[in-house]
Amino acid sequence: MPDASSPNLDDVLELALAAAMEAGAILTEFEGKLAARPDFDGEATWTKSSRRDLATAADVASERAIVARLREAYPDHAIEAEEEVCDQGDARKGPRWFVDPLDGTINFVHGLPAYCVSIGFYIDGEPVVSVVHLPRLGETFHAIRGQGTFLNGVRVSVSKADSLGESVLATGFPYRRGELKEDNLSNFSGLFYDIRGIRRMGSAAVDLAYTAAGRLDGYWELHLSSFDVAGGVLLVREAGGIVTDAEGGEDWLHGGHIIAAGPAVHRALLGRISHE
Repeated sequence: MPDASSPNLDDVLELALAAAMEAGAILTEFEGKLAARPDFDGEATWTKSSRRDLATAADVASERAIVARLREAYPDHAIEAEEEVCDQGDARKGPRWFVDPLDGTINFVHGLPAYCVSIGFYIDGEPVVSVVHLPRLGETFHAIRGQGTFLNGVRVSVSKADSLGESVLATGFPYRRGELKEDNLSNFSGLFYDIRGIRRMGSAAVDLAYTAAGRLDGYWELHLSSFDVAGGVLLVREAGGIVTDAEGGEDWLHGGHIIAAGPAVHRALLGRISHE
């Protein structure tokens, strides 16, 4: 029997890709039909932490499909997912899967294509396999630690931009904006005149994947959860980028704030992002 604490990473990637593809097919089946699906009790769309924080029957169905595959293959692995599953224990020890079954739920509900399935596999708190799959756009990003980042099988790398003035950045805003001391609006305003452009994709995992592919020159955001970022960080790192928290440290997985970019743009962003 394979060692569950140190599985073959090619096998892990194959499983993550299969799970993401199955979940993506579920999401596309649900899209535009939430009100017509009879296989969930109650409402097909509901709110969580605020009126902006949505969940849908599609989120739940996608997560259940992914978790079932992971449990069957690796029953002893911990899983941290957004909707129904969150294994307790020290996330810095042993193998752990981080699952966002539908990152970009508001986009999904409004018929916008920038949503994805995000899966990250970690060992002892470090990312070793990542998959981010955008079913509507037909794009699948993946990475294994030490082997580079790929988009639909073609290797990608971060942008070579060396200044903010030539950069297109991405960011996002918390659901509870207006209730928090720092809701990222001041950071947005402070960078607005110094950069080429700014985008708000509505999905942290998509932002990280697009940063890895060089489509975006950098990305920052505050008040995030582990499953928001866990699947995308390795993509950026394996594509030659740098990922830290807003202070330049390593508390990006559970600390809530993140900066991801190529080396020069990352240096330029450090010190510009307030998070308290």
